[in-house]
Amino acid sequence: MSSREEMPKVNAGSMADIAFLLLIFFLVTTSIETDVGLNRMLAKESKTPPLPINQRNILPILINDEDKLMVNGEIIPINELKEMAIAFLDNGGVAVNNANYCNYCQGKRDEFSSDNPQKAIISLMSSRETSYGVYVTVQNELVAAYTALRNREAQRLYGIDFTAMEEDYSSESTSFESKAILKQRIKQIQALYPLQLSEAERKQNQ
Repeated sequence: MSSREEMPKVNAGSMADIAFLLLIFFLVTTSIETDVGLNRMLAKESKTPPLPINQRNILPILINDEDKLMVNGEIIPINELKEMAIAFLDNGGVAVNNANYCNYCQGKRDEFSSDNPQKAIISLMSSRETSYGVYVTVQNELVAAYTALRNREAQRLYGIDFTAMEEDYSSESTSFESKAILKQRIKQIQALYPLQLSEAERKQNQ
């Protein structure tokens, strides 16, 4: 018989189980922070030089250093921006026999405003000091203007909102045949009021 007494061994099996359970707990309960941003499709780079644009087809919007909104050189509250954008996009041109005349537009036919929605461009310019919250709010108002016009035309043509058409198209319960029809109709409505939003940062000396 040995004079040395054997040291008692620690059962590590239960400790491994506890460590595994703790790992699962942290994986389930830990929240991972994600960056918040705007969902926008960037325009594809084109080698073709841009065509000259008539100034009446551009709606200039500026957010200055103090988060004030200026449209066509006039300071306005943000809650008026949506209606101003709709009036610009939906103006529809003047002369009926003009190639730029929009026969589905319901605007005022102002000779100093846009010819038709396909030519209408909203130019959004901001300062480096513009707060992110105000910038996002302005973006939302402009997108809401496009959505309102698309909903109106979708109701006129198909008796359903454009947003509802998009939801049905994204739904897993919608059949393949129905999705094919919805896709064609969505593209048609988007072509009537294409989202043409130009965004740029204002230079410091402007």
